[in-house]
Amino acid sequence: MNKKILTVAAFLAAASLSFGFETWFGADGVERVETGFDAEEMDNYGYWYSYNDKADGGASVVEWDVTAGNEWDDNSLEPVVAECGGVCGHFTLDKGTLDYDPFIGVGFNVGGADANGKAIPVDASTMSGICLGYVSSAAASIELGLGDAMDASIGYANPSVDAKKATSGNVVDVPFSKFAQPSWAKADQKIEITAAVKSLASVKFKIQAKTGTTGNFNIISVGDYQGGCTADGSAIGAKAMKSSLKAQLSGRALSFGKTVAKAEIVNLQGQIVMAASSVKTMDLSKLQAGVYMVRAMGLSQQIMLK
Repeated sequence: MNKKILTVAAFLAAASLSFGFETWFGADGVERVETGFDAEEMDNYGYWYSYNDKADGGASVVEWDVTAGNEWDDNSLEPVVAECGGVCGHFTLDKGTLDYDPFIGVGFNVGGADANGKAIPVDASTMSGICLGYVSSAAASIELGLGDAMDASIGYANPSVDAKKATSGNVVDVPFSKFAQPSWAKADQKIEITAAVKSLASVKFKIQAKTGTTGNFNIISVGDYQGGCTADGSAIGAKAMKSSLKAQLSGRALSFGKTVAKAEIVNLQGQIVMAASSVKTMDLSKLQAGVYMVRAMGLSQQIMLK
């Protein structure tokens, strides 16, 4: 076979590969979690959102330290992440007309959402589990959302793991095998965790307690199992300052000084606008002028294109 054809085929195959779930640190100031999944190529995966019990009759609320929203999305948590170095809020639980304990939560869609805003399930078997660093004045749980249809079929008895009360910070780092459905799940609502992971739509941090409960939380990091999550936001910032990427920008040519396995250019909205693998330099001539974040070798650096 022609060697040139082989080279092109290899390049196309490499370009189609996912970079995988990258551990997210709130200290980076980016609201999007790079999950490595983009269902239906909607490019809206990984954005943090909040939810509560109001649809069922509850009256629980989350209040932010700063006003949420940006010029693209009135509900964007980008200002919150920038302010807190994580997803932080103050909650008040109010059961309203509920016949069960009220709840609030924050989460992100692993593969994105469809045109109606519904989370799209993806096969996340390439992941091993979840790590999550947080601070919370109340006990919580890390819950796997499986998409509207699957959630309903299992009676909303979604697999989860406990996240204990941790006012000074805690990290939950567990394989998927540790996730379990609640004890009240009926026989016809059971699902094997391997099947659940193949229908993973969202990852949620949920606080559910007695009405009148108030408190605070901050999600500081999240990633795959053994992904290096931490609950020390200040330590993340210090590490970033000491270990900046130090890429060199000359005009529109970006040089890393050595070959890096993976490099990404991210805009201020947290969107990856350019990515490459096994590169020493990148040509940024097609990007618009503005501020971007360069990510490579587990480090990041801000650059400005003129």
